[in-house]
Amino acid sequence: MSSAWLSLIVAGLFEIVWAIGLRYSAGFTKLAPSVLTVAAMTVSLYLLAVALKTIPVGTGYAVWTGIGAVGTALVGIWLLGEARDLGRLLSIALIVAGIAGLKLATPG
Repeated sequence: MSSAWLSLIVAGLFEIVWAIGLRYSAGFTKLAPSVLTVAAMTVSLYLLAVALKTIPVGTGYAVWTGIGAVGTALVGIWLLGEARDLGRLLSIALIVAGIAGLKLATPG
């Protein structure tokens, strides 16, 4: 796996952190969660920019948002008690399949 793809994956993981952080920041009214959320946003966007030096922007952005969407949905189920019905889980699986397909279809 190239360093660009590793940067993209880590950027996606930081996207999960900031998306969940938004919930805990209570609309940026709580200082510590707000600072962590903004820091995670900064790291996520920086690593996305690094990855997009090599990975096509359409692929990189789609994978980044896909990792964030899947990860945030799974953390929501696990940590926040959100619904885990079959339709939701199948939809998450379809996003994962799309991310894998983009990775396989992109050289490098």
